[in-house]
Amino acid sequence: MAALSAVVFTLSWWLGLYLLARNPRKPVLVLAAAGLCSFALVVALDAIRLTSDHHAELLGRIEIHLVALPGIAWSAVLLELARSGERWRSRIGQGAALAVIAVAALVGATWAGGVEGPLRSGHWLMFISISTAALAAMVVAVRNRPRPGSVVGVVVVATLFFALANAILVIPLGLVPSWLALASTGFDVLLLGVAVAVWDAFDEGQALRADMLRSFVGTILVAALFGGQALLGVAVIPEDGRTVVTALLFTSLAVAIAINVLADPLAGVLDRLAFSRSPALRADRAALRSTEAALPLRSESSLDGVDDETFARLTRRALGHYADLSKLVASPLTALPVIGERLAARGAPDQPLERANELKAVLADRIAALKPRDGREFGTTEEWRYYNSLYFPYVVGVRAYAQNATAAGLDPVARQAWQWMVTDVPQRSLHNWQNAAARVIAADLRAPATVSSE
Repeated sequence: MAALSAVVFTLSWWLGLYLLARNPRKPVLVLAAAGLCSFALVVALDAIRLTSDHHAELLGRIEIHLVALPGIAWSAVLLELARSGERWRSRIGQGAALAVIAVAALVGATWAGGVEGPLRSGHWLMFISISTAALAAMVVAVRNRPRPGSVVGVVVVATLFFALANAILVIPLGLVPSWLALASTGFDVLLLGVAVAVWDAFDEGQALRADMLRSFVGTILVAALFGGQALLGVAVIPEDGRTVVTALLFTSLAVAIAINVLADPLAGVLDRLAFSRSPALRADRAALRSTEAALPLRSESSLDGVDDETFARLTRRALGHYADLSKLVASPLTALPVIGERLAARGAPDQPLERANELKAVLADRIAALKPRDGREFGTTEEWRYYNSLYFPYVVGVRAYAQNATAAGLDPVARQAWQWMVTDVPQRSLHNWQNAAARVIAADLRAPATVSSE
């Protein structure tokens, strides 16, 4: 029993941290990570509760509240996938819907009192609120957001099973042991997590298999080394001491997996401590780590079969990563024929970093081509919008909408652009101009390939 719970915990905890490490600034990944990690905590707490005689009731009360968190988090993930654009109304509506789901689920948990039977009305309230919300959010998400067909299938199937599994998880009918119920639900939660990872890789235009496989193999190795010792202790120690050893099992797994998955962020923390007086050294080491992490994310597939909408989205992503060479390393646009031609023309080696640098140069040329030919360095008329929306935020680094942002350190022209954005340009308008400009650049990048094929 402890071994199965440890396996479910390991997979859920690893996948949650893996999604978080992909991009901690992306809400859908953070929400999915919260759901997976909270489910892992439920698994660990349930295993500890089953070995405890003195604190089983208290742990049961805590567990019934934790049980609600994965369902709330997954509903949030689906609502985030369903959200169109960056409108504040969608954010407010999403927050209100989540608040209703969370209140209903937590009220049901308090009403139920614990995970043990008999069946009570609070368990039914939890099941209905979580499962209904997940199913409704699934329908909206599948209808509103483009994604590969494989992701749609996984999202639908996993959400259906997740909604049904909540009946086993939060309604203690006594038909199956709690650890088996958690294991069966864990399979559904893992499917949902993989679906989010695939969707994010599709959205970023990245490959996923090699990077995820490496992280998974490393996790299995450290889990076997650290968890195996604790499992041996659980097997041989007397029953009255198993609670402490079981708790040690899951804390050891949690720490070991976190160190493995979050190795790069932790290395950055250590660098700040050890090289506090060498900012240049820290920056160089961070750049090397980021580039190394980006290499397994490079897609080897050709751009020939990519439709115009997807190509425009990939171009928009590349423009957004203009100042981050490690992100450009993983961009599918490094496979553009013009990149190879430019490398050959200057005799540069055909390597990932060289391709990323060349892609950055190509994007800079295309952005410069958007500048009106009126002899001025800056303008605010309509013909300047596409150029301004890309050149100043991405090439120059003007961050007009960032918290506590100022014009300090900017040259006179960039200072004018900063003032114009702050006073006259809503952030949403700038976002729309950037999308439109990205489509123009995408069409320009694709034109040579189209002509040559004809």
